[in-house]
Amino acid sequence: MKTASEPCVWQSIRETAQHHVNSEPMLGSFLYATILNHEHFEDAVSYHLAGKLDFGSLRGMQLRDIIDTAFKGDPKICEAIQADIIAVRDRDAAVDCCLVPLLYLKGIHALATYRVANWLWKEGRHLLAVHLQNLMSEGFAVDIHPAATIGKGILMDHATSVVIGETAVVGDNVSMLHEVTLGGTGKQTGDRHPKVRSGVLLGAGAKVLGNVEIGEGAKIGAGSVVLTNVPAHCTYAGVPATLVGKPDSAEPSLDMNHGIDI
Repeated sequence: MKTASEPCVWQSIRETAQHHVNSEPMLGSFLYATILNHEHFEDAVSYHLAGKLDFGSLRGMQLRDIIDTAFKGDPKICEAIQADIIAVRDRDAAVDCCLVPLLYLKGIHALATYRVANWLWKEGRHLLAVHLQNLMSEGFAVDIHPAATIGKGILMDHATSVVIGETAVVGDNVSMLHEVTLGGTGKQTGDRHPKVRSGVLLGAGAKVLGNVEIGEGAKIGAGSVVLTNVPAHCTYAGVPATLVGKPDSAEPSLDMNHGIDI
């Protein structure tokens, strides 16, 4: 498996784009505008993401200025975006390149928007950060609070209706499917959202509520409601979720096996 240290993500994206210009000329103008006219990965991301978010309150050039400022302020943002793209390529059976996630998959677009908004939040620009959160929610049907803490190498497969709350923490190399909620219980204040450690797999529709910890390498079954801590390397499922077994690998997020291993 390739890792986020892979040096040629941008080169691979450009080569794939050029191949498709030749094989699918109807997309030539689009691929030049989004990929081939840009020298650097950061430029392509800011151009494409600004276009995705440009539907009213902030125009494309304003959005691109915001995104570029964040990228310059913290180069690790683009490192994380590349790691997220690689995670999709390596874990999503429907994807075999790095170009498709960047151009078409809203899980990547939502995470990239969150990473810019998170930088703004840390800079004290809270209203603008929440404004980007709102654009993300309207444009991608994903709601991630800009104050949440999210690692890199994240697969947000399909992504529709994913909700991640203000004090949530998500470690590296986590995979989650659509309709996952990392939310509060509705009655707490302060630090009130889940802490999901590295290597966790969250099945479609899983709801993790409250300031609970999902231990490293754990697996949460689809449709489960988790209200208590989940130990590392355990499989929980049900409503409410209980121990039903153990994953058959140390990082179930990487092998994407959603079966229940008794």
